[in-house]
Amino acid sequence: MQEILDEMSERICYTTSLGAQACGDSLELLSHLPPESVDLFVTSPPFPLLRKKAYGNEDQEQYVAWLVQFAKLAFDALKPTGSLVIDIGGAYQKGSPVRSLHQFRALLAFVDDLGYFLAEEFYWHNTSKLPSPIEWVNKRKIRAKDSVNTVWWLSKSEFPKADVGRVRVPYSKSMKKLLENPAKHYTPKDRPSEHKIGEAFGIDNGGALPGNLLSIPNSQSNDQYLRDCKAMGLVGHPARFPEKLPAFFIEMLTDPGDLVVDFFGGSNTTGMAAEKLNRKWLSFELDRSYAALSAIRFLPPDMAADSKRLVVEQIVAGSSAELSPKTSG
Repeated sequence: MQEILDEMSERICYTTSLGAQACGDSLELLSHLPPESVDLFVTSPPFPLLRKKAYGNEDQEQYVAWLVQFAKLAFDALKPTGSLVIDIGGAYQKGSPVRSLHQFRALLAFVDDLGYFLAEEFYWHNTSKLPSPIEWVNKRKIRAKDSVNTVWWLSKSEFPKADVGRVRVPYSKSMKKLLENPAKHYTPKDRPSEHKIGEAFGIDNGGALPGNLLSIPNSQSNDQYLRDCKAMGLVGHPARFPEKLPAFFIEMLTDPGDLVVDFFGGSNTTGMAAEKLNRKWLSFELDRSYAALSAIRFLPPDMAADSKRLVVEQIVAGSSAELSPKTSG
């Protein structure tokens, strides 16, 4: 890790005991990562939306070729047991209520051209997403609202590091009832599907294994990051994903002390999740103001707003800060 930080020293905005935020073109920063040095990439690139956003997003026609450049460098930097998890939202074609296929074309390019394996596809259901796109959903009412993103779990080998048992979810009410008295509720029998359920089905494993539909609301309208932005009179990054999304994959695909990298850092949600889970991390962000603002995630919640703003302003001005957070929120 120190070797990487030394290589990127002029690009570092701030560091913590476990990670660092770098500012610059991710294509350049990715090239500084040593071969087979990263355990997990978790990222959410700008989507090819028809309306340009303040944080920058690519044209649909150029999107796949643009994104493949980053995925190629990530492949070279991954350990043989490493993974790339990439959240790609959908979009409509210009002037028409038919879908763009960019996320599927990107997947095929990653696998066919770069050599990734598709370990599993996930779908992030944002339960709090507002109806969109406006033209086809709100105005004409000829399409349902777009509330699911594809999340590709890609691996460098066929057997990447993974343990789904680490991300168990709460049992259903019926399962909890069964576990209270397995002998009463458990009756071995042949099922129409011919699946055989053994007595081990009645063992309490601390939770159920998750499915690949992740229902996580992105409704953090009053989280610490946004409260701090408001208190400082600053506007936060507009495209943040919820911390539970990267945390799920970090827990499942890495061990404490492993290196996690996000090459479209934004507000650095991935770095925050990695810090809380005791993983080393790196975040790359092109816009220095967004990179600097993400530092507030690692400052004490009770730190005065003026003091936090001073840290952000110093980073924007070109300084590098050493932060020692207690990751409590």
